[in-house]
Amino acid sequence: MKKLSALILAILMGISLVACESINSDRIRSDEDSIVDGQQFSAPGQEEKTGSKAEGDNTSGTEGNNILVAYFSHSGNTREIANQIHGRIGGDLFEIVTVNPYPSEYGAVVDQARKEQADDYRPELATKVENMDSYDVVFVGYPNWFETMPMAVFSFLEEYDLSGKTIVPFCTHEGSRLGRSVEDIKRLCPQSTILDGLAIRGGDVKNAQNEVYEWLHELGMIE
Repeated sequence: MKKLSALILAILMGISLVACESINSDRIRSDEDSIVDGQQFSAPGQEEKTGSKAEGDNTSGTEGNNILVAYFSHSGNTREIANQIHGRIGGDLFEIVTVNPYPSEYGAVVDQARKEQADDYRPELATKVENMDSYDVVFVGYPNWFETMPMAVFSFLEEYDLSGKTIVPFCTHEGSRLGRSVEDIKRLCPQSTILDGLAIRGGDVKNAQNEVYEWLHELGMIE
């Protein structure tokens, strides 16, 4: 009887330890998610990518052909929101891509993102907007990496003269929302008009259509 009781106690303790380990693992993962966009990173080639330009139905009160929806995405979360915005307002869709791709492994991209920010580094971009002068409104999307934009987006904003244009920020995150990214955009583009930004949690992007619609409506981009 004592042996049976001891066996049952050992099994219960084992189950308790496994449960605790799982909870702690989830907590660590959650903390990491708050560092870099809250995205579950995929290996290159696993995501469906859009072209750098696309035409869409213009359902807004603005001229669809003077709108650019530019975005940087690593896991695909920010790309999903960019596609939803583009689907609502039309214009052109443009993906910011670096010459040297970021690693697919989570820890490696965290380390690289941290070092780039510490060094105030500007990654070289592989894609270019050929006719930036033709756009009056530029949506700029990005994951929240260490409370601001990835340095590739800094490169994008500094590559063009955006004076007189309206810039509309949007980001994906896991708790940090827009962080200080809007302040950084204002600093980089002092002669631009910066509208209120949108922040969507990484895990909610597939069901963010209503939030995207309400935000665009409040901005006067759609009726």
